[in-house]
Amino acid sequence: MNKLVKDALTLTVITLVSGAALGLVHAITLEPIAKAQEAAKQAAYKEVFETAESFTDLEGFDSEAATKTVVDAGFTSDDITGCVVAADASGNPLGYVITVVTHDGYGGDINFSVGITNDGTINGYSIMDISETPGLGMKSTEDKFKSQFNGIKAQTLTVTKTGKTDESEIDAISGATITSKSVTNGVNAVVAYFNTLAGGGANE
Repeated sequence: MNKLVKDALTLTVITLVSGAALGLVHAITLEPIAKAQEAAKQAAYKEVFETAESFTDLEGFDSEAATKTVVDAGFTSDDITGCVVAADASGNPLGYVITVVTHDGYGGDINFSVGITNDGTINGYSIMDISETPGLGMKSTEDKFKSQFNGIKAQTLTVTKTGKTDESEIDAISGATITSKSVTNGVNAVVAYFNTLAGGGANE
C-alpha cells in the first residue's frame, strides 16, 4: 500500500511540475507570437497600400455584422474579419485594408487582405494564410495572378479560362480554377463590404 501511495504521489508531483513548465513556456511564447502575428498583418497592409504610413482599426468595426452584409449580398462562403483605415503621414485617410477569410479554397480557408482606395480602386491583395496545392493553387500568391487585381475598379469580378477581354475578368490559374474562384470571390466580398463604407467613414 505504501508503495502505491508513494508512486501516486510521485506521479502527481511529476504531473504538476510538467503542467507548470508547460504553462510557463506558453506564457513566455505568447508575446513573441502576438508580435509576429501583428508584424505579419502590418506587412500585408503595407503590401496593398504602399503609400500609407499608418493603419488604424475602423471605429465600430464588427466582424459579425460585416460578414452578414456580404452574406446578404450573396457571398455566403466569406467572412470579413478585419478592416483598417489606411492614412498618409498627415493622418489623411487614403482608403481601407479589408481582411477576408474565404472558405472555398481547394485546400481549405484562405486568409488575405485587400486594399481599396477612397475612389474605389483595388490596390491588390496580400495572402496571410493559405494551404493550397504547391505548383497549382499556391500560384495565387505569385505576381502573375495577383497583379490582375492591381489598379482596377472595385467591381464584381468573374473568372475566365478562355482569356480575359475586360478589366472585370480574371484569368484562372491553369489547373487551379477552384482556388482562382475562391480568391476572386473573396475580393468580391471585400468590394461588397467596401460599398457599405463608401458613403461614410474615411470618405466623409
